[in-house]
Amino acid sequence: MNKTEVLSKYLPEGAAPVIARWIDYFQCEFKISRNRNTKFGDYRAPFGHQGHRISVNYDLNPYAFLVTTVHEFAHLLTWNEYKGKAKPHGREWKLNFQRMMKPFFEINVFPADLKQTITAYLRNPAASSCSDINLFRALKQYDPASALLTVEGLTEGSLFKIKGGRMFSRGERIRKRYRCIEVKTGKVYLFSPLAEITLVSEA
Repeated sequence: MNKTEVLSKYLPEGAAPVIARWIDYFQCEFKISRNRNTKFGDYRAPFGHQGHRISVNYDLNPYAFLVTTVHEFAHLLTWNEYKGKAKPHGREWKLNFQRMMKPFFEINVFPADLKQTITAYLRNPAASSCSDINLFRALKQYDPASALLTVEGLTEGSLFKIKGGRMFSRGERIRKRYRCIEVKTGKVYLFSPLAEITLVSEA
């Protein structure tokens, strides 16, 4: 199975040949990684005998996988152009991210609603698609139906668990986050609306 065939399992239709060409052109080691709770993808610059390395989580939906992949390739291109002289998510990276997203707009990879959200995001892309709640929410809509619930999808008073088994009761929204109480300790924690959880019961 060639690169394009493998990538097509993870990317939207039409995107795999572009990414495969980038991997060959930049002589990049591209790894489809296990799930990492703290990040969707990663770029590592050449070091020692190793060249460019990119990894992207295997369990992202096709559109999130693509946006994350382009994000990391923009790091690669920025490193090629500026080495360590450009900030990781500075103006140079933002311009490269915008440029590298263009081919996918030209071949209409994204559904209309997602295209509109990504276009708005690209005016000033953040360090991570997780950092932009509108983009993150738009991408989450394309997760499989079996995906975990999020805090904002619960009613107030609902009990839920996070990875590791700690249980919380969802409280009211405070600005951009939800006030939740850990059942065992009574301590208050603030959760992102899009934090993934497992429902225990409804109050």
